[in-house]
Amino acid sequence: MWYLVLKAALSGVIIAIVSEVSRRFPGLGALIASLPLVSILGMIWLWRDRPDAANMAAHSSATFWFVIPSLPMFLVIPWLLRNGTGFWPALLAGCLLTVVLYALAVWAGARIGVQL
Repeated sequence: MWYLVLKAALSGVIIAIVSEVSRRFPGLGALIASLPLVSILGMIWLWRDRPDAANMAAHSSATFWFVIPSLPMFLVIPWLLRNGTGFWPALLAGCLLTVVLYALAVWAGARIGVQL
């Protein structure tokens, strides 16, 4: 139970740091947010729970393939915001685009032999 609390607290601290830094320095906050901290922490927690090299390799590889379809969201949201769309609709549109691109990635990955 304490392990779960530690994981949640550490993850929450990272989000709080990004939020606070971004209020004063948007570029630096974006840099911190773009670091693969969640992926690294996830791999550490996964390795601690299940130290299996094959499982970790599969997880790391799948993470790479899922990062690619998530990137357009970071172009669509600012474009929508700059063109008069409100924050919540822009965020929703970016998230929906990402879900669609994730589905396409899973479909395309299966066709080319990448298991996600």
